Amino acid sequence: MSDLKHHIATAFDRDLEGIQAQILKMGGLVEAAIHDSAKSLETRDEELAEQVRKGDLAIDEMEESLNEEAARVIALRQPAASDLRVVLSVMRMSANLERIGDLSKNMAKRTTVLAQMTQINGSTTALRRMARDVEMMLKDALDAYIKRDEALARDVIERDADVDQMYNTLFREFLTFMLEDPRNITSCMHLHFIAKNIERMGDHVTAIAEQVIFLASGEKPEGVRVKEDRTSSDPALSADL
Repeated sequence: MSDLKHHIATAFDRDLEGIQAQILKMGGLVEAAIHDSAKSLETRDEELAEQVRKGDLAIDEMEESLNEEAARVIALRQPAASDLRVVLSVMRMSANLERIGDLSKNMAKRTTVLAQMTQINGSTTALRRMARDVEMMLKDALDAYIKRDEALARDVIERDADVDQMYNTLFREFLTFMLEDPRNITSCMHLHFIAKNIERMGDHVTAIAEQVIFLASGEKPEGVRVKEDRTSSDPALSADL
């Protein structure tokens, strides 16, 4: 290899390492946002909720920076197919991470409202448990990305069914609370929207895991994943909140 070609290859490797390091840093910020938004809900910590809301700006800025850098790499380096997969996967993953950050911010906004209302027994603990499962799914999806571990990525996808089931259970519980006492309606509606936000986070983590499979194998996952969310047939409830 000539000195010029070696220099170009080395520079490209540095570019790839840079954007991959950024996606992992962004993933860490999103993991923290999920954790802190759920914790603020359970503990009624309005200050922590406000930190989540303000912190979303850094996640948004990181996505924009990643997209700009990825576009620059494609334009200047004209990567081969395998390297192009890495760049495109990073762009798609950053979009899903940014959306999870938005959903965490939405949770934090409702926490501020719910802190002024009568608490529904057990609901916030269940929501935090659900959020913890999604947080662990995201952690494993990012680990799968680092290791190019297709099996771990597929495991993450399968675990989303558990999140859907938890959402279904909470949805029924909130309906029961509202039927038993109309005074619970406002609180339960906010709690339901939070549960739906967490369920949608799981979908975005699943999309990240699918990108890992694409990156590792060069192929998209076979088959269509069956959603366990039984409320999705209602457009009013399945909308991206």
